[in-house]
Amino acid sequence: MANRQTTKHRILDAAERLFAERGFSETSLRLITGKAEVNLASVNYHFGSKKELIQAVLARYLDRFMPAVDAAFIELDKKPDLTLQDVFEAMVQPMLDLDDLRSHGTAIFLQLLGRGYIESQGHLRWFVTTHYGDVLNRVTALVHKAAPHLPQVEVFWRLHFTLGTVVFTMSSFDALSDIARADFQQENDIESVIRRIIPYMAAGVAAPAPNLQHSLIEEVS
Repeated sequence: MANRQTTKHRILDAAERLFAERGFSETSLRLITGKAEVNLASVNYHFGSKKELIQAVLARYLDRFMPAVDAAFIELDKKPDLTLQDVFEAMVQPMLDLDDLRSHGTAIFLQLLGRGYIESQGHLRWFVTTHYGDVLNRVTALVHKAAPHLPQVEVFWRLHFTLGTVVFTMSSFDALSDIARADFQQENDIESVIRRIIPYMAAGVAAPAPNLQHSLIEEVS
């Protein structure tokens, strides 16, 4: 049992590093097995397929992150004067705590999340909504509670815009940090960038809903 567990962890560790560096599509099982020093049969035995391996890599983070966020959201829902900044800030500590799970866990998780978002891994959407749907529904409800002027469909779009902002910023973290250091003599880490982006996201999500009626009429005509 111990050897099987060790083999499984070696595969997960190797896959995680390669997925974060190269992306899901560009990482073959052959690369993973070479890095983990195992054979293909071991991957098939422990995971069944590349898609299930991708899901297992993300689950190591999501299984810790999502329950912590959900607990924070449940407490936040009791707050009478809820703001969007409150909602986004509630995610910060659970995200930073991923460093306790693995070295540089926060950065790796955000890299993996970005890879899944950019590469349109449809099975990941199914996996996340199936296993963590209650948490996703809770954040949507909290955003709507904090910004009741937004229709549900606009909340949907704003949350995806927010995710896109986070993904771009975190995938470009090293380059942006180098520019900030060279041009502004400013040092940054993952936490400082996350906290810097929260007021921006909160203000963007809170913006009035656009009047699309005129443009939609023009498209139809």
